[in-house]
Amino acid sequence: MDSDEFERFVLKFGKDILRFCRMTAGDTENGDELYQDTMLKLLEKRKRLDSVQNTKSYALSTSINLWRDKKRKYANRMRLVPIDSMDKMSDEGYEIPNYDNQISPEHIVLQQSEIDMIQKFVALLPEKYRIPIYLYYSADMQISGISGILGLPEGTVKSRMRRAKKLLKEKLEAIGYDR
Repeated sequence: MDSDEFERFVLKFGKDILRFCRMTAGDTENGDELYQDTMLKLLEKRKRLDSVQNTKSYALSTSINLWRDKKRKYANRMRLVPIDSMDKMSDEGYEIPNYDNQISPEHIVLQQSEIDMIQKFVALLPEKYRIPIYLYYSADMQISGISGILGLPEGTVKSRMRRAKKLLKEKLEAIGYDR
């Protein structure tokens, strides 16, 4: 993949990969850092990348691996020297969708709080359920692509997504959410 192909790739899939990185990391700052690390890794390997192959899947796999490595390093550091300021990750950075003027500000605030609540519940899911949900909904991946990225059979990916949706539904019903 040459420089022009890489630039086209970033323009075409960059937003999906950034959104996935932010959702995986849980906030804007860490998500942006993960995105930057992912793109740097791809840039380093761009000569070996083939634009005919599914480079988006490779990029998402790279970001997952980088995130797991970062979590592993963080866990080791916390085991050695706990840092209180890094214990809580904030949920800042979620942008309010751009609506036309007909929708009231109250509606926008309620809708954003609803989105935040659901994102918090998704973030609380175990990683094996959360990653396929993020790949499917934020990165616009198909089940077959997710299967390839995670190295799992398609049936396993479908089962994990079904289980994740069931867990989310139970949590939402428990708080009285019935949409």
